[in-house]
Amino acid sequence: MTPAPPTRSLGKVGGIDRVFVVGAGIMGRGIAAQAALAGYPVDLADVRRELADAGAEGARALLRDGAARGRWTEAAAADAAARLRAVDGLGAAEEADLVIEAAPEQLDVKRRLFAELERRARTTAILATNTSSLPIREIGRELRSSDRLLGLHFFNPVLRMPLVELIRGASTRPDVAAAARRFAEGLGKTVVESNDTPGFVTTRALGVLLNEAVEMLESGVATRDDIDAAYRLGFHHPMGPFELADLVGLDTALAILDVLYDGFHDPKYRARPLLRSMVAAGKLGRKSGEGFYRYPASPPGSGEGKAA
Repeated sequence: MTPAPPTRSLGKVGGIDRVFVVGAGIMGRGIAAQAALAGYPVDLADVRRELADAGAEGARALLRDGAARGRWTEAAAADAAARLRAVDGLGAAEEADLVIEAAPEQLDVKRRLFAELERRARTTAILATNTSSLPIREIGRELRSSDRLLGLHFFNPVLRMPLVELIRGASTRPDVAAAARRFAEGLGKTVVESNDTPGFVTTRALGVLLNEAVEMLESGVATRDDIDAAYRLGFHHPMGPFELADLVGLDTALAILDVLYDGFHDPKYRARPLLRSMVAAGKLGRKSGEGFYRYPASPPGSGEGKAA
């Protein structure tokens, strides 16, 4: 079902009419497509214009694919696609009511981005990060207006996953959090809130799950396929841990484990050697064509592909 169109909120913060997504990779294009489907004009940027263009086309491909599968109408997909615009640089922040950062999971990258976004965005704009593991307080440590920064953690694939994790930083204002919750719920998502701790709820659990699965594979407890099947059928998970790691990206999974280990200094979060060696070899999962599985080429933005 297509989410309801956006509704304006009264008050100084929270009247969200235009969205700016920074980062046009798998997550950014999914968030952009979801917001456009809900009726928002969406600008999408990346470090180079050609990446933004590819991300926007990928978002439109996701919308067409959803229509082909009967999740929404072709007319809804076409209308949403028309609301998507690839842009150069960060200038679109000046027009946005909500800025969502979907850059790589690197603290220095996110800090630099938000420093620039804070300078460009209107003072009433909400600043949101799609981080899956980095504490909001660390991302916003050098901001003057960290009270309008919070975490909105979407899940991949965005158009199919019903959950958004909302994380308030130490200084996030209640009206900012309330407006962000209304936005996410307006997209048709269920919102859960987490305290500002490394990994929050979902990623913290995922880190342990994946690390344990890799350790079992390393030590010969079971094969890749049997471990994935055991998780799917024994726990009713839609994917096994290796299938999920390939979807998330092994480099992202490794970065998450490093954040968790640095934050808690608990050995259960110390990334297994096999995972590190695969990332070093460029075996990053679906996005590189090989991770724990190998994948044939698929259309840009489709997010599909059969594991081998």
